[in-house]
Amino acid sequence: MSIDFIEALSTDNLTAIKTSPKTDVHCHAFFSARRESVEGWLGHPLTKPPLKMKGVEGMMAYADAILAPHIKHREGFEFVAVSAMNDAIQDGVVMLEMSFDIRLAEFYPNGITELCAFIEALIKRYKTQADLRPEFGFSRGCADDPKLMNLAHEAVELGFFQSIDLYSRQEVCPPEVMKPLFTKARAAGMKLKAHVGEFEDAEEIRRTVEVLDLDEVQHGIAAVESVEVMRWLSENQIQLNVCPTSNVMLDGVSDLASHPIRILFDNGVPVTINTDDLMIFGQSVSEEYRNLYRSGVFSAQELEDIRCASLATVGAR
Repeated sequence: MSIDFIEALSTDNLTAIKTSPKTDVHCHAFFSARRESVEGWLGHPLTKPPLKMKGVEGMMAYADAILAPHIKHREGFEFVAVSAMNDAIQDGVVMLEMSFDIRLAEFYPNGITELCAFIEALIKRYKTQADLRPEFGFSRGCADDPKLMNLAHEAVELGFFQSIDLYSRQEVCPPEVMKPLFTKARAAGMKLKAHVGEFEDAEEIRRTVEVLDLDEVQHGIAAVESVEVMRWLSENQIQLNVCPTSNVMLDGVSDLASHPIRILFDNGVPVTINTDDLMIFGQSVSEEYRNLYRSGVFSAQELEDIRCASLATVGAR
C-alpha cells in the first residue's frame, strides 16, 4: 500500500517521500546532478564542499577549483544533464524548469541551435517520466559582453526556451541594463525570473521585480526584512523559488531551523522548495522537504500544501 506525503514525512520515510510528485523550478543544469554521479563517471572522488561558503563567491571558488575542470566541456555537461534527469525522476520530480546558461552554447560547433537540439532530445527521452521545461540562464557578469548579449537575444527569438533566469550578485549589474532583453522575453511569452534577495535588502527585491516585470524570484528570502515588501509580494502573487540548503551553506541563513521561509509563508508569500545546485548542496527536493520537517520549520500538512501548490501553479501532472 502506498504511503501519502504527510505520513511519509511524519514517519521519516524518505523512500515514500520520493514517490510523491514534486516540482523543481530553481535548478541550474551545469551543476544539477549529484556529485557522486560525477565521481562514478570520473572514476575518482572529488573534494566535498565546505559546510559553509561565503556567498556566491565562495561557492564559485569551490566549483571552479574542484568541479568545473572535470565537466566544463560538451561531454561533461551532457553527462551531467542526463544524470540530473535520472536523479530528478528517482526523486519524484515530475516537472523541472532547468536553467541552461547561455555560455553552454560555446561547447557546440553550431552554437545555440545545437545546444537546443541536445535539450530537445533530452525532453523527448524523458517525456513520459518528467516534464522538462527549458529555461535559459544569463549571468549579470555577461551583460557587458556584446557577443553573449546578442546570443541571449537570439535565444529568445528561437522560441524554444520557456523561461529566462538572471543570476549572479545584484551589484554586478543593475536590472535596468537587462530590461530590453526581459521586455523581448515577455513579448515572446516567456516566464521571467531573476536571482535577487538572497543577500540583498528587501526593497531591492521589489525594485527588480518592477523593473524587469518578473513573474518569480529566485531566492528572495531577504523580503522578511520588510512586512511591506512581503505584503506586496503576496498581493501580487510573486512566487519565491527557495533553496533552503543553498541559503544555509552560502551563509545567507545561519541554520535551517531559523530559515525565513517560515515567515514568508506566514505572510502569504507564495513559496516553492527547490535544489539550486545538487552537485554542490547535495540535497534533492525530497530531502529539502524532509529537512524542513525535521528542523521544525513546517508541519507535514504545511509542506503538503506547499507541494500541492507548486504542482498546481505549473499545471504539472
